[in-house]
Amino acid sequence: MLVMKTSLYLLILILTTQVFAQKNKPEDFGFRHLKITYKGDVVDILIKSKKGEELKRKPIFLFCQGSLPQPLIKKEGDKTYSVFPFKTDSLEIDYHIVIISKPFVPLVVEAKTLGRNFVYQDPETGKAPKEYSNRNILDYYVERNLKVIDYLDKLPFIDNSKLIVAGHSEGSTIAAKLAVKCKKITHLIYSSGCPLGRIMAMISQDRATESDTDSTRYGESQFDYWEQVVNDKSNMDDTNGDTFKATYDFSIPPIEYLEKLTIPILVSYGTKDWSAPYNDYLRVEMIRQKKSNFTFKAYIGLEHNFFPLTTTGQPNFDIFNWDDVANDWGKWIKLPKN
Repeated sequence: MLVMKTSLYLLILILTTQVFAQKNKPEDFGFRHLKITYKGDVVDILIKSKKGEELKRKPIFLFCQGSLPQPLIKKEGDKTYSVFPFKTDSLEIDYHIVIISKPFVPLVVEAKTLGRNFVYQDPETGKAPKEYSNRNILDYYVERNLKVIDYLDKLPFIDNSKLIVAGHSEGSTIAAKLAVKCKKITHLIYSSGCPLGRIMAMISQDRATESDTDSTRYGESQFDYWEQVVNDKSNMDDTNGDTFKATYDFSIPPIEYLEKLTIPILVSYGTKDWSAPYNDYLRVEMIRQKKSNFTFKAYIGLEHNFFPLTTTGQPNFDIFNWDDVANDWGKWIKLPKN
């Protein structure tokens, strides 16, 4: 059975050069750390604010990260990997930036103890914690984030006249469904998502690697996998990676959520992303429906994480565009809306 290709949904992590000697708390890294409980689970919330303006009333900018059970803060010697895929300085001017940890994944971890793609693993099983897999489903994240928003909304330094939610990759689906359920959200940023659902992104990625030999029909095997998922869509067995329920729920086309919304929506994506044709389709369809609340920003020649491709089709990590993308988000939020 094939599972989701992690490389498609992995946020590229950039090392910063700040020195954090023997520091292990989120506060040591410039974050405020808040905790709430949801269905008996401890939910860790990190807030990044402009230094000296932590108590100044500003709206929330909530970032829903992509997939995988990664700790938010990953240390490596005297360096730390960025919590966000972009520099937050420009957004900090106007917002308190919020990110929520993955369930049952520690906040601060030494990078050398993590698995491939910085995945946190249970020391006994070598796999993602079972508690994480049991909660790694769309509705858990949506309902949990709703509770986080309600909690933050009551804090004295939060300006609730505006609430921006941005989601990248898997997080884009979470953000889209969250916006349908939460009337407090005023702006949605849908970044590098697949409007037709996860399974379509998986098929597209595999189709691109196929050749004309019988031994490389990867896309065909995804249809076999999808049929298994549909026939047992509530299955929570994580033996082979994502549970069937996670795959099924994230494969419900997010266009079903997006077309219900009337708030301003920014759709940003690279044209070399596996899901680019589906974002183009979303764009065509929203034009047909005359939905004026949508803005589309296509980054020509860039892939899922906004890197250009080399002549061999691999991401060129020497050219970093995430900061430009985040700056574009900030400019879009400030545009007058119809």
